[in-house]
Amino acid sequence: MKLSVGRGVRVVALVLLSLALLGAKRPGNLGDVVEVRYWSYPDYTRVVVELTRPISSQVRHLPANAKAQRPERLYLDLDGVWVGRRFADGITVGDGLLEGVRLGQNTLTRTRLVIDVEHYERHRLFTLTSPHRLVVDVYGPRDGGESLTWPEAGDRRNREPSRLPMEMRPVQTVVLDAGHGGRDPGAIGVGGVREKDVTLSLAEALKPRLEKRGFKVVLTRSGDRSVSLEERTAIAEAARGDLFVSLHANASRRRSLRGVETYYLDEDYARHSLTLAARENGIEIADVDDLQRTVARFRVSETSTHSRRLAHLVHGEIVEGLKRQRRPVKDLGVKKGPFYVLFLSDTPAILVEAGFLTNRAEAKRLADRKYLEAVADEIANGLNRYRESRSQVAARVTP
Repeated sequence: MKLSVGRGVRVVALVLLSLALLGAKRPGNLGDVVEVRYWSYPDYTRVVVELTRPISSQVRHLPANAKAQRPERLYLDLDGVWVGRRFADGITVGDGLLEGVRLGQNTLTRTRLVIDVEHYERHRLFTLTSPHRLVVDVYGPRDGGESLTWPEAGDRRNREPSRLPMEMRPVQTVVLDAGHGGRDPGAIGVGGVREKDVTLSLAEALKPRLEKRGFKVVLTRSGDRSVSLEERTAIAEAARGDLFVSLHANASRRRSLRGVETYYLDEDYARHSLTLAARENGIEIADVDDLQRTVARFRVSETSTHSRRLAHLVHGEIVEGLKRQRRPVKDLGVKKGPFYVLFLSDTPAILVEAGFLTNRAEAKRLADRKYLEAVADEIANGLNRYRESRSQVAARVTP
């Protein structure tokens, strides 16, 4: 589907571009638009604008106007940002929910982002850092449209579990997210052990163990490559994941610190988790409070309850199971944490810190394939217990 532009929209586009067309000189001290990306999910479309500076904005909704031949649209003003004519032709989406995305220079110091909508119910807006990104999720029916991300998206909308309460939905697909990768090594521990290598090895050991138990498994990365947070979420959504498990290894300035801890997303979290959250999110500690405010704007109550149960079951199996295997670990507990990779997922999600690379003994363990296989055994047991608990609840509430 091509981007359809009516007379009213053409007028807006001309206004947006008039300054650039007239050759207006760019003022100094402005940020730039680096890239515009989008992902089409079954229930919504995500638009991401990457910028060279932090930005705050709000979404304004304009209903369709048949007399003016103006389609329904959303728009945001990005103050202090220069785009010029780079996106003068617009970006065609045509996924049955959005027609397209346009950016233009609204004033000398303001860029306007316009999202042309075919069907609209609601939206959510949030920002990310490192790099700076503005994220707009647009929700609505995708009647007559086809997802550009995967062709079977329409099938998902017709599946009964998508309309059931979470307690009654079957748990079939697990998305394993090996943290970091590519240009981002994560923590580097004793002996040069890199977090990105440990997490990938753990994911690769866990995958066949889950498949043996009847799960379908999707990896967010299967090699040493960089994967953005948006792409990790896109992979999870495209796979129709029922659970999201992010795998990490910890680090501390205190070389004596050791142990295993498991996190789930919640609006309320302990202050001592800030340093870890900042490192895993790739942001400064000072920015985590902004993240908390962002999380508070989301509806996390439903998934938080299930994520907490998932975290406790998986963590318990790791601690008790490794003890049974005569590989005891220090139990640092289940905690709440503000992790981007968790709140970008709409499914129950946890983050497992499998040990401290900065502790000599644990770094040696985490570099050992046999030990990672032992940890994988217990994570698989925990996920299986969670699936069984969900099945029991579904059986009780089903007429």
